[in-house]
Amino acid sequence: MGQLVAIVGRPNVGKSTLFNRLTQSRTAIVDPTAGTTRDRQYGKVDWNGREFSIVDTGGWVVNSEDVFESEINKQVQLAIEQADVILFVVDAMNGVTDLDDHVAEILRKSRKPVILVANKVDSNEWVYNVPEFYSLGLGDPYPVSAVNGYGTGDLLDEVVKDLPADDDSDEQLDDIPRFAIVGRPNAGKSSLINAFIGAERHIVTDIAGTTRDSIYTRYNKYGFDFYLVDTAGIRKKNKVNEDIEYYSVIRSIRAIEASDVCILMIDATRGIEAQDVNIFSLIQRNKKGLVVVVNKWDLVEDKSNAAIRHYEDTIRERFAPFTDFPVIFTSALTKQRIFKVLETAVEVYTNRRRTVPTSQLNTVMQEDIAAYPPPSNKGKFVKIKYITMLKGAQVPTFIFFCNLPQWVKEPYRRYLENKIREHWNFTGTPINVFMREK
Repeated sequence: MGQLVAIVGRPNVGKSTLFNRLTQSRTAIVDPTAGTTRDRQYGKVDWNGREFSIVDTGGWVVNSEDVFESEINKQVQLAIEQADVILFVVDAMNGVTDLDDHVAEILRKSRKPVILVANKVDSNEWVYNVPEFYSLGLGDPYPVSAVNGYGTGDLLDEVVKDLPADDDSDEQLDDIPRFAIVGRPNAGKSSLINAFIGAERHIVTDIAGTTRDSIYTRYNKYGFDFYLVDTAGIRKKNKVNEDIEYYSVIRSIRAIEASDVCILMIDATRGIEAQDVNIFSLIQRNKKGLVVVVNKWDLVEDKSNAAIRHYEDTIRERFAPFTDFPVIFTSALTKQRIFKVLETAVEVYTNRRRTVPTSQLNTVMQEDIAAYPPPSNKGKFVKIKYITMLKGAQVPTFIFFCNLPQWVKEPYRRYLENKIREHWNFTGTPINVFMREK
């Protein structure tokens, strides 16, 4: 089960720079101007074989002229509430400020594991400022430089140590598929779940969630047997007072990590929005199976085949380059085609676990390679000699052994993936293609 780490602190202490350093990306915008980060950024960190999600938050401010102050602070509070570990970032150059004291007071009340990160120790002279932060009462400060990477290894060691250990709950789920229903607010997730289980609740069995965010509902009727990973309605409505869109993203991170196949709900009356693309990116980043469900199709006036094709083409265009996934048009209210959603999710799960015999793989793929060999580079020719499928991988993974793997670029790997999809049914699931030296 995945864990969540939140980066919090006052503005302009280097939270986004640290986020980019830990995720090895440039996702978050970095600028000396305080308050640059408003929307949340989320990514994956892999350290010594331990993978976890990380969320960058906006700077905590009070009594400022920023019109976004209240919304930013609400989202910071939500991140603190949802996180398993909190990275409290302070500025070693400027020392302790009133805002640092204010944030530290909130974190002490949270009773969450907090790691104090003294950032901007870009040279040895700033190390002597670090002991000042003991006054915050949050333990030993970790001196780091997000700009050049100093101290981030020790910091990640501490993060992994403080993360809760993976429990044995997954073992209780046996080998039964887990389907997460995700999407932006008001896309119809709860309605679809209610349509699945209906009034016949005696057939489903509620199992306590493996995390505080996920609830597993076993669905075993009409020949199906799987778990629905449901994040809808866990908290009472009168307690949900934070930014609802960010709340859905945090929930989606948890649900996606706990699933085998994600059923992404899209509101047919609103079309594809940025939030849909964000959640799709989360699904891709976590290498999960995908079924796209366009809900509320009963409310659309033009239901012609041309309209369906146009809508489907638009979805695939926005989600490119990964386009090999099923799209189903449904209405949870009228229960139109909801049975098809279940059938398709099971098919994607089957595709995700599909194995191709090595002999068959080599026979078929060597013909495609001979028809279109890898491009030569500086007079050197790549010869792919052997192909195999990795056994036991969570995602279908193909290893191509060749003499010069470093010369095989992304376009040709994509060609190989497309040929694999042409010959075998891997619809809805991502594929890994690796080149290795023979």
